[in-house]
Amino acid sequence: MAELRNCPSCGEFFNYTGVRDVCYNCVQKEEELYQIVYKFLRKRENRAATVERIVEATGVQEELLYKWVRKNRLQPAMFPNLGYPCDNCGRLTTKGKLCDQCADELKSDLRTFEAAKEFRANIAKSERGTYLSERNK
Repeated sequence: MAELRNCPSCGEFFNYTGVRDVCYNCVQKEEELYQIVYKFLRKRENRAATVERIVEATGVQEELLYKWVRKNRLQPAMFPNLGYPCDNCGRLTTKGKLCDQCADELKSDLRTFEAAKEFRANIAKSERGTYLSERNK
C-alpha cells in the first residue's frame, strides 16, 4: 500500500511505495545525472576517477554518487576509487555499513567482551566451590 510523502529533493507530494525515495520528476532528473556520470566514467582515462573528480567534472552531488554505489548502479569493481562513507568513521567503503578497519575493531571489542564475560563466569563458578569445615576433618 502506498504512503503519501514529501519528496526530500523538491518537497512535492508523491506516493511512496518503498521502491523510490523521491518523486517521479526527481527520479527522471537523477536518471539524467546518472547517464552523465556513467558516460564520464566509461571513458578509459576516467575509470579511476575519485568521487571529488567526478563531482568536479559532472556537477553531480556526492550524496547521489554514494546512493548509486550503495545500490550497485556504479560498481566499485569497475570503478575502483568509488565508495561511500563508513557509518562510523566516514572513510570510504564499498560494502556494508562499516569499513574494514571499523568492522575489525568491533569484532575485536566483541571478542574482548566475550572473554571477560567467560572469565567472570569462571570466577563465580569457582567461588561456589565446596568448603571443608572443622567437622569434616
